Amino acid sequence: MNVITDAEFEEAQTLAPETLRRYLSGKGWRAERALSGAELWERYVETEPDAPYEVLVPAERRRDYPGRIADILETLAVVESRRPGEILREMRLPPSDWQFLTLMPPGPSGTAPLLDLVSALNGLRELHTAAASSALTPQAVQPAQKPQAVKDHVASVRLDQTRVGSYVVAAHTPLPLRQVRRRQDAVRQAALFDADTFPGGPGARVPEPYAREVSRTLFAGVTSARAAADETLERDSLTDFMPLARAGLSANLCEALVKMAGEERRQYALSFAWSPDLPVLQASPPVAITPQHVEVLEVAAKDLRERVGRESGAVLVGMVKDLRAEDGRREATVYGSFEHEDSGRPRRVRVQLNPEHVDRATDAWRHRLEVVLRGDLEPHGTGLRMRAVTAFAVRQE
Repeated sequence: MNVITDAEFEEAQTLAPETLRRYLSGKGWRAERALSGAELWERYVETEPDAPYEVLVPAERRRDYPGRIADILETLAVVESRRPGEILREMRLPPSDWQFLTLMPPGPSGTAPLLDLVSALNGLRELHTAAASSALTPQAVQPAQKPQAVKDHVASVRLDQTRVGSYVVAAHTPLPLRQVRRRQDAVRQAALFDADTFPGGPGARVPEPYAREVSRTLFAGVTSARAAADETLERDSLTDFMPLARAGLSANLCEALVKMAGEERRQYALSFAWSPDLPVLQASPPVAITPQHVEVLEVAAKDLRERVGRESGAVLVGMVKDLRAEDGRREATVYGSFEHEDSGRPRRVRVQLNPEHVDRATDAWRHRLEVVLRGDLEPHGTGLRMRAVTAFAVRQE
């Protein structure tokens, strides 16, 4: 039902003209020409390419203002196949970037099996986690321990009411209003991939809100993953995903995309909408992920983890947190960082000790002294293990 209710009519008349323009701009409408006391906005839809929808947006509040707003809401309800109240509520949200996950499960439209939805939502959370981590530090494998900024971002993501379709999950990330206004004063456009494509040339980039950086990284990472999977399927040989880490791709992001397909490996699609308060000119078409893509992404994630986890002669600096004996071997758990990693992020590493290193590790653990080790790294479960240790030094206080 697309008729506006009395309560919605009362609420709608409080909307400011600029709020209407912002919403229309974000939904693909375009201002065509100015008329007497109003602007004519149009939008074309794929099903009716020769007959655009039209609305008149009042330039100022006059006696007929409430009726004009009601007409606009009822037209939008037809175009978007949503209730006027849902659109009115979205108009009042703060500036936000949106992601729409379209599931394609069997059964009636607008429904989804519970297990499919659980997997999809968990995958969506991990997708945002991976993108937020790459927005801070692009790397092929993100560490298990996440910075507080990443945790705060994931906590800020909101789920909205479902949309018309097979089953559409709508998520939005609010953009800090103060930062949005500061950036609007400095630059109006942002590129999705090239960080230096800004007015003034390289180095002239004005900082964006972190939430927008995450949105761009998410789009770039998902698009790159799909493109690399397409190339793999075409060549029948796994493409090198490693260079795409700069664009936001990581093993974590690939694993999230796999999880979103659920146990049945169903097809789905991701689409993106950007806050009109920080407009993006570059096209951002939907990204469809098929079961064939899912198979490739699963293999690619494992390949990235194995390649990143292997390093000969790695130097580890940290603290001994645990000592244990297992299958006749002595092992220590060292929490520290590697010299070959620019980020210097802390890692938890299982270290196989040589007999001559056991006493040193024990002293370092007992007296809480820093250690420096050199050895070969390899994946171990979800973490790392250092074997063939050739040097073990304890730094005295």
